[in-house]
Amino acid sequence: MKPLPLPVRLAAGLAVTAVEQARKLPQQLAGLPVTVVSEALQLSMRVQQTVTELAIKGDDALAVLRPVEDEPEWATFDEDEEPDEPEDEPADEPAHDPWEAEERALAAEPPAALPNYDELTLPQLRARLKTLSVEDLRQLLDHERTHAGRPEFTGMLTRRIANLDAQSTEAQQ
Repeated sequence: MKPLPLPVRLAAGLAVTAVEQARKLPQQLAGLPVTVVSEALQLSMRVQQTVTELAIKGDDALAVLRPVEDEPEWATFDEDEEPDEPEDEPADEPAHDPWEAEERALAAEPPAALPNYDELTLPQLRARLKTLSVEDLRQLLDHERTHAGRPEFTGMLTRRIANLDAQSTEAQQ
């Protein structure tokens, strides 16, 4: 038997498909609101991702024009707050022992508590402060004073040591 022409076969296939879809329609109608909401949420998330990607690319392009601050002026942390000092007592200053200064100058190796200390940025150091003991912090402070001497680092380490000393004093009482 000779096959029917292609247009006739296509029309019959379309008719069968239409009947099959019509039979599935009641089941699909029940799930239609969920499908529409799901697709709308997916579209919304894709738009948000695209906007975020564009903003990141824009930030990278604009970073060339203006430097990024190490620490925004509005960001404050517990360690950054100045401890209340009595007015009649002098501020804590390092002892000017010549032997101690010489020992610190000779110790060119990084502190054992943070071997990569010299590569850390201020926020990276701040994130690690709570895991360090007072002795570790003092070693870092000595290392900082004898090497880079960055005021923001020495200030943060000094405040953290003062806070821990105050906490231990309160705990003993």
